[in-house]
Amino acid sequence: MTATDLRVDPEPPVVSARDSGATPHRSARGPVLLATLTVGLLVACVAGAAFGAFDVAASDVVRTLAHHLGLADPVADPLVDDVLWEIRFPRVVLGVIVGASLGCAGATMQGTFANPLAEPGIIGVSSGAVLGAVFQIVSGVDPLGTWSLPAGAFLGGLVSVLAVYSSARADGRTEVVTLVLTGVALNALLGAVIGLLTYFSDDEELRSITFWTLGSIAQATWPKVLAVLPLAIVGIAVAMRASRKLDLLALGERSARHLGVRVERFRFAMLALTAVLTASAVAVSGIVLFVGLVIPHLVRMIAGPAHRVLLPASALGGATVLVVSDLAARTMVAPAEIPLGVLTSLVGSPFFFWQLRRTRATQGGWA
Repeated sequence: MTATDLRVDPEPPVVSARDSGATPHRSARGPVLLATLTVGLLVACVAGAAFGAFDVAASDVVRTLAHHLGLADPVADPLVDDVLWEIRFPRVVLGVIVGASLGCAGATMQGTFANPLAEPGIIGVSSGAVLGAVFQIVSGVDPLGTWSLPAGAFLGGLVSVLAVYSSARADGRTEVVTLVLTGVALNALLGAVIGLLTYFSDDEELRSITFWTLGSIAQATWPKVLAVLPLAIVGIAVAMRASRKLDLLALGERSARHLGVRVERFRFAMLALTAVLTASAVAVSGIVLFVGLVIPHLVRMIAGPAHRVLLPASALGGATVLVVSDLAARTMVAPAEIPLGVLTSLVGSPFFFWQLRRTRATQGGWA
């Protein structure tokens, strides 16, 4: 991927909804897609809670959830209740939160850059989060106990985005190409620092770094769920409120300004929103690649570019994919477990290569 691939034409022609692909027929797919994804997510959650090293009936999954909500009597076997409530449910819910955050962040970033190849890693969120976590592991600084590593990853992601934005800003405005190039440079620098810290780590630290950077939600707990849930809810809600402005930004900066969008302020707000969603997800799951890149692109192919559908559908799709991927990761080679980030990359990268070739063959490129 090069900077020219991510360029944004400063003044593309204003197109109608029909020209942009948002035909009435295609727009009608939006509610159907959202309903389908909602049902698919519910099915995935039940399956994710039911299957594993200790299989549980789907009826017991539903009854256990109803019991803890005060709507039903407990299941007959206390072991089933313990396995579901203490292990499976936190893992499934955390998978939903992480997947929804990454999917929504990817769609928001693509709308901000007006390019379907954009993803949160471009602005250094993921690299900054990795550096924060690796520094905490190697340094041994542990002011927050078990929360030190997630806190370090979260702060690292936010600081990296602020560094990219402040470095790319000049004369009161930020060029998208400059922002991308700055992100590429910062990613390279952070990668070198991460490599240096890894080189000086001992065997135990190296195992921790490797486990975390490959991605996993195996250590999910209810406190972790409650820590990231408010960030995900608020972040996705704010993104949804910005859906109309994202549609206007796709018409070009000048057109968006004429229609009342304060482009510079709005772009910074979207970058900050993307940073919060991505950093909070990475802080509790490690690096999970391609969810924020592939899922919004798939949704756009099906339902068109309108962000009022694209954003919630990307969140639902990301949540579904992550829950299913986590289920596959812990059952395909049981009792061992495939790292979640490795599995999503193995599935996502071939699809993306195929889509690149398909788009170039049919349209001559992305532009």
